[in-house]
Amino acid sequence: MENPKKIAVIGAGAAGYFAAISAAQHHPNAQVELFEKTDKVLGKVKISGGGRCNVMHHCFDIDALLTAYPRGGKKLKGIFYQFGPQQTHDWFEQNGVALKTEKDGRMFPSTNSSQTIVDVLMNTAQNAGVVLHKQSHVTQLLPNGDHAWQIRFATQATMTVDYVIVTTGGSPKKKGLDWLAQLDHKIVPPVPSLFTFNMPNEKITALKGVVASHAQVQIVGTKIATRGPLLVTHWGMSGPAILKASSLGARWLAEQDYTFTIRVRWNDRYNHNAWLNLLQESAKKHAQKQLGNHNPSELPQRLWIYLLERMGLSTHRRWSELGQKNIHRLIDVLTNDTYAVLGKTTFKDEFVTCGGVALNNIDLQSMRSKIHPRLYFAGEVLDIDAITGGYNFQAAWSSGFVAGKLQ
Repeated sequence: MENPKKIAVIGAGAAGYFAAISAAQHHPNAQVELFEKTDKVLGKVKISGGGRCNVMHHCFDIDALLTAYPRGGKKLKGIFYQFGPQQTHDWFEQNGVALKTEKDGRMFPSTNSSQTIVDVLMNTAQNAGVVLHKQSHVTQLLPNGDHAWQIRFATQATMTVDYVIVTTGGSPKKKGLDWLAQLDHKIVPPVPSLFTFNMPNEKITALKGVVASHAQVQIVGTKIATRGPLLVTHWGMSGPAILKASSLGARWLAEQDYTFTIRVRWNDRYNHNAWLNLLQESAKKHAQKQLGNHNPSELPQRLWIYLLERMGLSTHRRWSELGQKNIHRLIDVLTNDTYAVLGKTTFKDEFVTCGGVALNNIDLQSMRSKIHPRLYFAGEVLDIDAITGGYNFQAAWSSGFVAGKLQ
């Protein structure tokens, strides 16, 4: 590869900034220009994790890491071995950002502020000589001979560069990727990947704010089953267990028009026999207590009361009056509770899509297009997405770094 004179990175999100930094550091004599169609950069970084930015996940084993990507999976091994979680952790630490790990494995800046991540990316890019152009909407890429690209902007202005790295993020509609399809790249139709479940006809929404910390969620009709905290909302259900299920089932759920059923095991740490022993013991040791006053389930009290009432059991009934039949009914609702889902809710500024530029069009050791040798891709513009927990940012850092090498 001859030394590039001008490198254009299109899209100033997480992958774009990391690609631009990588390009500038690997090719210090090149001019690196970063284009963003809006007047804001790193928008998703800024709002992610409730404004704290879930930078990555504390999963340093590459084989285990690959299982977090329903779209990508083992194909991503090459980039993760070049720049994986350990390198990501070290990069932020070496650039003055201390990271901390929470109980669920998510990693955040120790400042608990996403602005810390925004600042280090912007400052590092600026110090590396990256030139940022806001409100520069690229509408077309045109091959310009064997060694150059012509970039056309919405203003009709043009620019010629040696290399292009596309990091425009996910698009909610296929139309947003037409400009890449015009370059003979296959586009996998995008559909939402991380979203919450709407349950307009379910009374459980009255428990908004309640969290079951150790739930299991199964999508009926599939093999998809996830574990983790489940949050009841005023529109249905959310939380890591739900978001993981939405990611794993993204395309199937879209085909069902988001009308399906889920099965909930409210406390996955107990199997049928464990529940049986626990409830029978309660009936003996707490015989004179009311069902509503003695909650052996480790579930929030409001949820326990709701489940009793869902079964038609009076919260005033004594444990001694429960009986074996009702014990088995109670076990069934604790381990096999079903809810009808009618629709989804996505957070527009944080949307993640399943779909994008097909991975078989990309050399995943270098992130280079197999169709155009001086064209590279990184981030969610590709058909790569992950479950919740920092994995999508990891793909952005890794693919951006590798793309910027221009291998």
